[in-house]
Amino acid sequence: MDTKQLYYFIEVAKQKSFTRAAQVLCLSQPTISKMVRNLEDELKVELIDRSAKKIELTVAGEIVFEEGQKILGLHDDLSSLLNDMMNLKKGKLKIGVPPLIGFLFFPKIIKGFRELYPDISIQLVENHVIKIKQAVNEGILDLGVAALPVEDEFDVIPFIEEEMMLFVHSSHPLATREKVSLLEVKDESFVLFPDDSTLYQQIIQECLQVGFQPNVSYQSIYWDFITEMVGQNLGISIFPQSVAKKVDQSIIKAIPIDNPPIIWKLGIIFKKNKYVSYAAREMVSYISSSLE
Repeated sequence: MDTKQLYYFIEVAKQKSFTRAAQVLCLSQPTISKMVRNLEDELKVELIDRSAKKIELTVAGEIVFEEGQKILGLHDDLSSLLNDMMNLKKGKLKIGVPPLIGFLFFPKIIKGFRELYPDISIQLVENHVIKIKQAVNEGILDLGVAALPVEDEFDVIPFIEEEMMLFVHSSHPLATREKVSLLEVKDESFVLFPDDSTLYQQIIQECLQVGFQPNVSYQSIYWDFITEMVGQNLGISIFPQSVAKKVDQSIIKAIPIDNPPIIWKLGIIFKKNKYVSYAAREMVSYISSSLE
């Protein structure tokens, strides 16, 4: 079986369209159609129901789609293993990070890692945690970074654990406090990340556990926009402790949260039962040691 035929069929199945698959693969639609037809001829079964208005897989097609992804995964693992053997300390690495995490930690990590391994090329992909998990699971990314806990389908190396802090304008009545309880801000206006952010979800859950639904007045995907809103005294926010070093502390005060404290935990994730390349193993080891 030609793995290219299998690869093209799987892309058609994912896109549910010969046209979109051809666009993704940068090939002509007739080429894609011919390769899928050749695969069907070789397997002696129809994989796609062409009588429907849109792409539908036959029962055989569903089986080939599921098992074919495993075959291609094993093929990629074999290629990576052989490449590691022949090109020790060389390779490519794609890492998915949420924007805030990338900003806080990864410039320093990437710089230090490149000094040790200049022949390993690194592509940093910023995205939401949901999409990062999906890309790691599909093998598009070698590693991802996510707030913990995560699903059982991933192997996890914890690497960051920080306290969350309350961010307020310097004129706020709480600005001079050494600590503040979460319940004390139940009547405040919050400025937070969007609903699908894991940080947003954690903050909302913590507030609900102490007995109130926070009033979220503004939301943004950009941490610096949120802190600027706090700096304009338009609301309060909650961020990991590392963010306190990135703001003008004469305008914005970061106060530890007590009773209860909120802990932000991060981990490096990779797909279970998948070969981990030399480059990925070294990156995990470097991150773990550099942030101790």
